[in-house]
Amino acid sequence: MAIDNFIAAVWAAQILAAMDTALVYAQDGIVNRDYEGDIRAAGDRVKINSIGDVTIKSYTKNTDIDAPEELTAAQQELIIDQAKYFNFAVDDVDRMQARPDVLAEAMRRSSYGLRNVADSYVAGQMKDNVPSGNSIGTEAAPKQDLGTAGKAYEYLVDLGVLLDKTDTPTDGRWAAVAPWFHALLLKDDRFVKAGTARTDEVLRNGQVGEAAGFRIIKSNNVPKTTATTKFKILAGHAMACSYAGEIIDPEAYRPERRFSDAVKGLMVYGFKVVRPAQIAVLIADSA
Repeated sequence: MAIDNFIAAVWAAQILAAMDTALVYAQDGIVNRDYEGDIRAAGDRVKINSIGDVTIKSYTKNTDIDAPEELTAAQQELIIDQAKYFNFAVDDVDRMQARPDVLAEAMRRSSYGLRNVADSYVAGQMKDNVPSGNSIGTEAAPKQDLGTAGKAYEYLVDLGVLLDKTDTPTDGRWAAVAPWFHALLLKDDRFVKAGTARTDEVLRNGQVGEAAGFRIIKSNNVPKTTATTKFKILAGHAMACSYAGEIIDPEAYRPERRFSDAVKGLMVYGFKVVRPAQIAVLIADSA
């Protein structure tokens, strides 16, 4: 007997919902998901058009204006080139004896695993695409004075200045910090007074408060350099990055040579930094 009342569309929705409440780097507000739609297979491409600047000219009364300028358009591609799957089985005996339901817990763990893989991938792609001029500290010489009172907060201010220089909108800025960095902020009255837990919404998806004009997100997936104590604290705006992902055809089945129920599913996703100037990074040593 196959899994009772299994409906593929329902299970797929449950998996995606669980990911949306747990993702940090790939959640709405950190990246944009404007191009997420009917992704059906790895290798799909989403073409993203952008329009160049329009020239602003001076007008002289009673004088003909210039002919209209030709707008230039640039095109980028968001390629759905990542594919991850799960495939697990639960023995009939275990399923009958288990309380709570083994299958429900296995699906939850599958969701967490997919979330963690996608989250780490997005974080890694972000840090690899930060322009050289948008960096505070280097891998060879990371900032090592964060233990000094107030320095963690002050470096957030400096990240904000870098984004100001690239005309990044102030509304909607975020900074993703490691737990140790968050702990330093908690010792700073400027962070605490800004509101660290005003509502349940603040604590959702890793958000732990606001500071220096940033929505502060805490994550264990903050990228590191080759040294385990050197972290890349990313900050930016959702307009900088695009992410698209979908669960493809989850399927329940009975393995031919087992008395068990099995479920398998495929997730495809892609990510692209479309506006690198709207990301900045602080390279800091936690030691």
